[in-house]
Amino acid sequence: MLVLRSEDHLVRWLAQRDLERGATMSLEQCWAIAHAWYAGKLRPDWRRHTPEEAGAVFAAAGLTGPFWRLPGAPAA
Repeated sequence: MLVLRSEDHLVRWLAQRDLERGATMSLEQCWAIAHAWYAGKLRPDWRRHTPEEAGAVFAAAGLTGPFWRLPGAPAA
């Protein structure tokens, strides 16, 4: 993961390296995913998220599209 300070910084960083933009997320989206992903992880009955549940976590954070679609999860 690469954290950059602004959209403009991202554009300059990509141009300097002659790279195309890929999937990105804001820090707010990253926090929303982390909060949902690790909620309850210390409970004895915790279990891994299913692909459907993981997809719902991404979608709730506003992350949609082919990059965020997990194998085994139904297409939205």
